[in-house]
Formats: sequence, C-alpha cells, structure tokens
Amino acid sequence: MASQSSSFWTTASQEAMKSGVFIAKLYCFLHVTTNYLGFMAYAYGPSMTPTLHPSGSVLLAERISKRYQKPSRGDIVVIRSPENPNKTPIKRVVGIEGDCLSFVIDPVKSDKYQTIVVPKGHVFVQGDYTHNSRDSRNFGPVPYGLIQGRVLWRVWPFQDFGPLGPTPT
Repeated sequence: MASQSSSFWTTASQEAMKSGVFIAKLYCFLHVTTNYLGFMAYAYGPSMTPTLHPSGSVLLAERISKRYQKPSRGDIVVIRSPENPNKTPIKRVVGIEGDCLSFVIDPVKSDKYQTIVVPKGHVFVQGDYTHNSRDSRNFGPVPYGLIQGRVLWRVWPFQDFGPLGPTPT
C-alpha cells in the first residue's frame, strides 16, 4: 500500500514538473515574441478612417526592422500616448525629423494653422480622419522612444485581411 502511494506521488510530481517546464517555455516564447518581434494591436474609433474600421480592427505590428526603429513618412505606427501612458493609439507618420510641416490646428473649429519643424529624434503623427483625431497637432511631435511598433497587417475584420503598407502623405 505504501509503495502505491509513493508511486502515485512520484508520477504526480513528474507530471507537474513537465507541465511547469512547458508553461515556463511558453511564457518565455511569448515574452520574446511580443517584446522583440511583434504583437497584436487593437484599433478602434474614427481617427484612422477610412484605413481602419471605426468599430475596431485587429492589427499585427512588428518591432524588429530598422523601419520600426526609425519610421518613414506614411508608416502606420503604434505609439505610447504622451498624454496617457496607459493608451497606445495607432496613427500615421506624416513628418520625420527635420521636416517643416504646416497644419490646421483644429479643422472643426477654425482654419487657424501652425508651422513647426519636427525635432531630431521625433516624428509627427496624425490620424487619417483629421476632423476627429487626437494626434501630434494636440500633443506635439512624438519621440522615437514612444513608438511601440510599425503596423504590417490587418488581421480583422477578415474581409480586409492583408498588408498595410505605407501610404504617401
């Protein structure tokens, strides 16, 4: 009887160990994948209409290429919001360091415009639907360090599945 009990606990501990090792490997894989290669992002709201659906789009963003590290004009990027670090808006890069940009500050309320030069180490981001977008016109140019990734693919809604390449601005 004691032999059966010790055999049970030996088998149970071996199975628990195998499960624990599997979970640790899975966690390591997911950690490396999402922090160094790419991740899924969710975009909702009207600011990127017509490129993305206002009711929600699931996107695949990458963190590995040189273009992620220093995006080009037209790239769609996921940024950490300079106003609220818990938010990660998705916007289009319309200006890179050294660009001189003129833009309408609030197209809904007036036609008053502003001209700026994008500082070194920053990008100017804007939503595709400028009448309803909170972007660099409100919070200024975004430092490279706040860029979380560059959007590559639209995953959902499935009828729009496919690559999202840069669009000339």
